[in-house]
Amino acid sequence: MHQEQLEKVRFGKGFIAALDQSGGSTPKALGLYGVGSDQFTGDEEMFDRIHEMRSRIITSPSFTGERILGAILFENTMDRQIEGRDTGDYLWSVKEVVPFLKVDQGLAEAADGAQRMKPIEGLDALLERAVAKGMFGTKMRSVIARADPNGVQAVADQQFEVAHRILDAGLVPIIEPEIDIGCPDKAEAEALLKAAILASLDGVDEDPPVMLKLTLPEEDGFYGDLVAHPKVLRVVALSGGYSRDDANERLARNPGVVASFSRALTEGLTAQQSDEEFDTALDQSIKSIFEASIT
Repeated sequence: MHQEQLEKVRFGKGFIAALDQSGGSTPKALGLYGVGSDQFTGDEEMFDRIHEMRSRIITSPSFTGERILGAILFENTMDRQIEGRDTGDYLWSVKEVVPFLKVDQGLAEAADGAQRMKPIEGLDALLERAVAKGMFGTKMRSVIARADPNGVQAVADQQFEVAHRILDAGLVPIIEPEIDIGCPDKAEAEALLKAAILASLDGVDEDPPVMLKLTLPEEDGFYGDLVAHPKVLRVVALSGGYSRDDANERLARNPGVVASFSRALTEGLTAQQSDEEFDTALDQSIKSIFEASIT
């Protein structure tokens, strides 16, 4: 199964759905979906509501492996079920969508214009569970707010250090050093980050490779050498606060890069929609992101 999933991610047409909002970002995601904080009490009910939202997306007729390569899950979602199957099993066995797990535990305090990840407590045990739950890979996020060489290097070093542990566990890491779209010197930060990534890739084997999740760049095609790199399975892009239309437009100008959108994917979906309205809106969203991803 792992080899089949590897081939799909490497050669398949489509994009990766980011369905991995965690504790801190869940209330906002639910609010955009039309579920206010008055509709749940405590974390458990909140996670029940977000799982209902994710289940509705995943079980939609529009959500299939024909246009979607993979889906990134929050740990709580990995541990739940959809239609009597573990979420990861449902994604792959029913929808032919490759499952990934978000493993970071949030961001540390800013230093040198960047936020590294907080130490990931219990990572080895989590990776072991992820393998048992049928995950193909993982995702972890840092944020760069300005073009400070020390901050950018610190983010890259930490990302690749953890990536090696993930590779050793038999999973494919998605390395996500996000550059904030409000970064005042974004193009310079992108140049620093690409150089740091290329240097770090020297220490990675081609089999298995890593994946990169990057902010859509200021210069079209800027990540082309990473797309072509033999140690990079796939380069995916985050929407990063751009509207879906803006994100799709930028993505279409970057050949070989595919989407890994979260908020932009679910833009326009609400709990109040009928199933027909919901499926139609989701289909339109998936269609637009798919078309931008196959340029």
